Amino acid sequence: MKADSMEIQHFFDQATSTLTYVVHDGGTGIVIDPVLDYDPKSARTTVRSAEAVAQYIDHRHLSIPYVIDTHAHADHLTAMPFFKKRYGSQTVTGSRVGEVQRSFREIYNLGADFPVDGRQFDILLDEGQDLEVGSFRIRAMHTPGHTPAHMSWQVENALFVGDTLFMPDYGSARCDFPGGAAEQLYDSIQRIYALPDPTRLFMCHDYQPGGREDAFRDDGRRAEAIECSTARRHHEKGIYRVKTSSRREAGDAVADFACHPNQHPRGRVSRIGGKWDGIFKIPLNVF
Repeated sequence: MKADSMEIQHFFDQATSTLTYVVHDGGTGIVIDPVLDYDPKSARTTVRSAEAVAQYIDHRHLSIPYVIDTHAHADHLTAMPFFKKRYGSQTVTGSRVGEVQRSFREIYNLGADFPVDGRQFDILLDEGQDLEVGSFRIRAMHTPGHTPAHMSWQVENALFVGDTLFMPDYGSARCDFPGGAAEQLYDSIQRIYALPDPTRLFMCHDYQPGGREDAFRDDGRRAEAIECSTARRHHEKGIYRVKTSSRREAGDAVADFACHPNQHPRGRVSRIGGKWDGIFKIPLNVF
């Protein structure tokens, strides 16, 4: 499949500054990092964001065999079950998600019967494995650091980097979640930078520092990504790995931490056919 025949449509969730993508060839596609809306004031979830994605899919009569998460998100709930129910999509994430589940089973006291082997998902992919989707393939690239199970997903010359990199004026993702490691994130970013140009990087977030305009096109057709060469120019060159990692850790130490409503039900909400009791647990004096 030629890169110019692949269509990429973004959907921006203002509440969490999250980007969801539909990648397709005109007939078959995938959904990456869908958002299930959550209102902390009313403690209710809605599918407003997922419905917007579904309208796009339905209008183009697309088949969606897979819905994919780059990682266990701390800032929003996943809408994977919505797409599985509506389109029969298989749920996909990285093969090491069990490492994240083991950490949160203990932190949130989910009980010994809570499975931590990723069985809540239909397909678990490891480094270098791929899936055939219509006329294109999506390949898994393990990029740990933000979380130990974090995956980036490559389709032709597009790489969906999740929470490894943010836009060049905002930096990189935090690494202070359980299993996160700043030095691993540094190494993952270097792997991304080593990809050949013109590799386009599609971010999972745009926090719009200083109130600037959205860093993707607003023509309603295609997302605007960053080429690897552009990203490299905006990050310090020649800086020592340890120094970079230390700066990341120092920033994380003073950052807000608001993951509890999203992390506790992560495995259970994603558990197709399973049941979640709808109760959030917030551990004290842990993070």
